[in-house]
Amino acid sequence: MDPEVFDDEAKTLVDQVIDTALRRLETSMSEREHTFESLGYFDFARESKNEQPVMPREDNYEVKNINWLTIEEFSIQMAEEKIKEFIETWAYQDSWLYCVDFLGKDSHDFDHRYRFRVRWSVPTRRKPVPRSTACVYFTFVVSKIKPKDHSVDVFYVFETNRLVHRPGQSRFREKWLKDIIENKVMMMTTVVF
Repeated sequence: MDPEVFDDEAKTLVDQVIDTALRRLETSMSEREHTFESLGYFDFARESKNEQPVMPREDNYEVKNINWLTIEEFSIQMAEEKIKEFIETWAYQDSWLYCVDFLGKDSHDFDHRYRFRVRWSVPTRRKPVPRSTACVYFTFVVSKIKPKDHSVDVFYVFETNRLVHRPGQSRFREKWLKDIIENKVMMMTTVVF
């Protein structure tokens, strides 16, 4: 067969896939807008169509951060201490307890990645062993090629979420931990052992 026929057919297939993906994206975005509108998150009383939706903000709130380790200072014990120091900048109730665990080290071409888990729970007098926990996963990226006086890169994600946070750039919400635990408890009630 003629190679041009295959090229034309391949281009047609790719165009169809892109069109389908764009339609799905537009549909999911409009569904999200309606969801946010019903929850009152966005101000949809805009004068012109070119205005972007505005999220309500607390003007006086400052996202807190700490001084992180340099590449030269990095050690697993120091990283655990820095995680604890960073968590102390978060606003949460005193009933929450957490522990920090080192999960392992991954070596890559240009860096080493150290992974830590912070496991949260709310033990009570009646239930000292909680039914569920919520985890936050921290990753320290220690470069092999940057100068030793550069800071390590730090990222963290909440269990069940895909959003990657950087310290000092997003505000911690205790609700995120509560949602993880509530979802796990709801899921466990549907499973029969």
